[in-house]
Amino acid sequence: MENPLHLKSLNHISIVCRSVEKSLDFYQNILGFLPIRRPGSFNFDGAWLFNYGIGIHLLQSEDPENMPKISNINPKDNHISFQCESMSTVEKRLKEMEIEYIKCRVEEGGIYIDQIFFHDPNGTMIEICNCDNLPVIPLSGGDTVLRPCSTLHCSLQQQKVQQMV
Repeated sequence: MENPLHLKSLNHISIVCRSVEKSLDFYQNILGFLPIRRPGSFNFDGAWLFNYGIGIHLLQSEDPENMPKISNINPKDNHISFQCESMSTVEKRLKEMEIEYIKCRVEEGGIYIDQIFFHDPNGTMIEICNCDNLPVIPLSGGDTVLRPCSTLHCSLQQQKVQQMV
């Protein structure tokens, strides 16, 4: 496995927002992200959040009225995916919060992956899944099976991958 840029991990994603306030509420209260300090030298409105080993940077749109309209929920659109502990709990909570969503199921070799898709206030597609059920198998490299990082096993998994390099 080659790592030409010596990357370590995904640091953050940035999302241009119609309303930073509404987005901040969504990412805190729906997805469980925590607001973190943002450099004071920025001369534009925004907010930074962190959890699950990833940052989300919310950036206020300069022209929120002309942002693309929120479209139908389409699992084939660009999206951010989060793994969860319980799909039934996620679905129950989304129903309680009256968030529109769709469910999908993928089968691969007798392994089932359940997915729930919905939008954030800006139209960014969010997926919640139990994707860690599916082994990550490189297209080259023989029978090597990598596993996605769960919260408990992430550092051990990363150490094993580094040893294989």
